[in-house]
Amino acid sequence: MLLGIIADTHGLVRIEALRALEGVDIILHAGDVGRRAVLDALAAIAPVHAVCGNVDLPDGTLPAAIDRELEGVRVHVSHGHELGSPTPERLTARYDADVIVYGHTHRALVRLVGTTLVINPGAAGPARFDMNPSLAHLRLPDREAHIIAL
Repeated sequence: MLLGIIADTHGLVRIEALRALEGVDIILHAGDVGRRAVLDALAAIAPVHAVCGNVDLPDGTLPAAIDRELEGVRVHVSHGHELGSPTPERLTARYDADVIVYGHTHRALVRLVGTTLVINPGAAGPARFDMNPSLAHLRLPDREAHIIAL
């Protein structure tokens, strides 16, 4: 199973992001969606599971977190802002999962902390903080992940 992982779109749907997500089985959006049109565009590619970020309206439309088992792998998705300044170490101390996906920092990373794979796909929205837009792919059950620059 191939997962597309995206975060911090802040209302922007990049054509490069849509192309990079073609062929994925599921899309996980780690918050700061920005507007419903983003999720609609992503849903035209694959089923989307998204969480609420700190810029999204906390109106109950998006959950604060998602915990799912996919291909026998326990996956946790949250934006990360609930920890203030999220780090892989703080996330693994708080959540019990095989894979933790988060956003918020706009810094792409793939890191193994103990036995937990932690992924931040970076920000796919407007360029901010002198960072290049990106997203990630995750193959399950192998837990092979990589960042894709947009």
